[in-house]
Amino acid sequence: MTDALKRLSEEGVAIWLDDLSRKRITSGNLAELIDQQHVVGVTTNPTIFQKAISSGDGYEQQLTDLAARKVTVEEAIRMITTADVRDAADILRPVFDATQGQDGRVSIEVDPRLAHNTRATVAEARQLAWLVDRPNTLIKIPATEAGLPAITETIANGISVNVTLIFSLDRYRKVMDAYLTGLEKAKERGLDLSKIHSVASFFVSRVDTEIDKRIEALGTPEAKALRGKAAVANARLAYQAYEEVFSGDRWDALDKAQANKQRPLWASTGVKDPAYKDTMYVEELVAPNTVNTMPEATLLATEDHGEITGDTITGTYEQARADLDAIEKLGISYDDVVQLLEDEGVDKFEASWNDLLKSTEAELERLAPSEG
Repeated sequence: MTDALKRLSEEGVAIWLDDLSRKRITSGNLAELIDQQHVVGVTTNPTIFQKAISSGDGYEQQLTDLAARKVTVEEAIRMITTADVRDAADILRPVFDATQGQDGRVSIEVDPRLAHNTRATVAEARQLAWLVDRPNTLIKIPATEAGLPAITETIANGISVNVTLIFSLDRYRKVMDAYLTGLEKAKERGLDLSKIHSVASFFVSRVDTEIDKRIEALGTPEAKALRGKAAVANARLAYQAYEEVFSGDRWDALDKAQANKQRPLWASTGVKDPAYKDTMYVEELVAPNTVNTMPEATLLATEDHGEITGDTITGTYEQARADLDAIEKLGISYDDVVQLLEDEGVDKFEASWNDLLKSTEAELERLAPSEG
C-alpha cells in the first residue's frame, strides 16, 4: 500500500466516491472509506441507483411499506434515493463542518427525463433540496442547453449545484458563466454567498473511448500515436479555463462578497481501456482546488499503486492544445465527438432511470399486500 490517496489530498484534490447504496451506508463501509481512504464526498447518478436498488440489498422493508401505501413508482424511487442521500449526508456531516462546507457533500441528480426542460429542472432541484433537507447536498443538473439557465436559477435560489455531463470546453465556459450569473442574482436577493457551493463535473474517460475508436478506424501510425491523449488534454484545458474565469474582474466582485469558486470535478475517471494504467485519470489530473470522483475500483487501485508526483496540470496547456489540434487534423471533429457524448450521456441516464422505474414497479407489485 502507498500513501497515494493522502498525497492526492495534500495536493488539493478532494477524493469523492462515485457510488452509493444502502448496504454501503448500513454496513459501515462508507464511514470506513471516509476514515481510511480519505474520501470526503459522494456522487450518485441514475445508473448508480438503478444498480443499487436492483441488487435489493437493504431496500425490502422500505419497498414493502411503500407497496402497502400504494404510492406511485416515481414517488417510491424518490423516497428511496433521497433516504440514501440523506443518510450518506449525515455520515459526511463532520467532513462538511471541518471544511466549512467545501467537502462532505452528497450529490443527487434531477430526473434525467427533464434534461431539456429548464422550468421543470429548476422545480425538481427545489423539490430534491427540500426532500433531502441537508445543507451538504448538491443537486446535479446536466449541462445541456436547457440546463444552463436552470443552473443559474437554482444557484440564485441559494441551492448548491453539481453540474454534470460536461464534455466540451465551450460548454464548460458557459457552465461557469451560468454559475457566476446565479451568484450575482443570489447577491441581489440578499443571500449569503458563502453558503452556496458548486462543482462542474467534466467527464474524462468517455472522451478517450470515442476518439480512440475513431483513431483505430483510421489505423495509421500517425493516428495511433494519439491514442489515449484526448481526454487528459481536454480536462487540462478545462482547468486552464477555470483559472482564467476565476481570476478576472467579474469574479473579484463576487469574491469580495464571500462567494466560493466552482471547482472542476473530474468525472468518469474509471479507465475503460485495459491498455491504459488503471490510475491514469487520477495521476494525470492533479491540481489544486479540484475534485476527483472515483468508482471504488479506481480508488483502491490508486491507494495500492498510484503514483502522485505533484501538480500534473499546470504548465501543460500548450501540449494539451497541440494534442487536440493534432486529433482534429486527422479529420476527427472535436465538436462532433463532444455533442455525441452529451447526447449519449443524457440517453444513458434516461435509460437507467427507465430501468429503475421498471424494476421498482415490479418489486412494488411483488410486495403489494393481497386484498381483503
